[in-house]
Amino acid sequence: MNAFITAVSSVLPGEPVDNRALDDYLGAVSNISAKTRQIILGNNGIKTRYYAMDPQTGRITYTNAQLAAEAVRRLRPGDDQLALWLECLCCGTSSPDQLMPGHGSMVHGELAGAGPCEVISTAGICLSGITAMKFGALSVAQGMTANAVTTGSELACTFLRGDFFAAMSGSSKNKEFEKNQTKRHPAFSFEADFLRWMLSDGAGAVLIEDKPAAGRPSLRIDWIEIISHAHQLEACMYAGAVKQKDGSLTGWREYARNGGLEKQGIMTIKQDARLLNREIIRATIGESLPRLVVKHSLKPSGVDWFLPHYSSEYFKEPVMNGLAEIGFPIPEDRWFSNLSSKGNTGSASFYIMLEELFSSGRLKKGDRILGMIPESGRFAVGWVSLTVV
Repeated sequence: MNAFITAVSSVLPGEPVDNRALDDYLGAVSNISAKTRQIILGNNGIKTRYYAMDPQTGRITYTNAQLAAEAVRRLRPGDDQLALWLECLCCGTSSPDQLMPGHGSMVHGELAGAGPCEVISTAGICLSGITAMKFGALSVAQGMTANAVTTGSELACTFLRGDFFAAMSGSSKNKEFEKNQTKRHPAFSFEADFLRWMLSDGAGAVLIEDKPAAGRPSLRIDWIEIISHAHQLEACMYAGAVKQKDGSLTGWREYARNGGLEKQGIMTIKQDARLLNREIIRATIGESLPRLVVKHSLKPSGVDWFLPHYSSEYFKEPVMNGLAEIGFPIPEDRWFSNLSSKGNTGSASFYIMLEELFSSGRLKKGDRILGMIPESGRFAVGWVSLTVV
């Protein structure tokens, strides 16, 4: 593919937040939620993460669009001309600031002084950042544009705060509501509480051009493959819907007609943890990677850096075992992850991992990077192959 990543950037808002400070940002929780938090934090391995929020006032410090736009500007620090010659802007997120307009248009609007360009918004969950990257790479490789900037960004904190959960339960007094819980409201269900302690904020961007940068390393995009298993698996992670007993989703507009948004806690993000544990490795590795091994003549020995996006350290060993079971073991000393220090930033996670590795000075010419970005939404995975040039 005649497309090269010539710059990588990331944005992590505010100061790192350790596990002891979570209440300062997300609010105090009930004894029920505290037990869930203890279990999740004990398994996910996240020591610090970032929130685009002032802990004193609760106000956000960036919108999602502003986070992504800042990542774009950081691709060329001090270069006010980047936005002027940008030809294609592709932005992915699972947490846009609004339903309409598209997230990409909002990011473009934050780039002061930008000229007209093609703008693409990709929806989904963790994979939305990679689908944005694939569109940008294909646009450049096909000669449709000379360059593209792609982003992944998340403003998860607005979904995670106690006052948001309380509002989704119909209560305006979060502390009083949580303290007096005798039965879990859907807004505070385990499926919703589970993700409260997993997700955080951040953004990343890459600049893709039709030739490598002069005088510094670049990453050739060998290929990007995205494989969905939605044809055989029901939704696992969702928001704005209620999951029915048969596995189908009923969207928020059907409930809004009858005042049911609060009754169901419908706008909170939920995760079917049992389904996740049962299917995620089989679908995203066992039924996805073998076909790519054949298609691209992949060998474990040809992978110098493995960048897996996983939501929790809990899944590290299953990923390792899943690779071994299909005859594609990658030694742990070739793995690179910053989950413990940067948190799970969804669609931005691969960008944030890639930026840290790219800036570390550890890459050398010819190194092959294999990225794995699974998405539990309805089970899909992105595999990315890059070569240092």
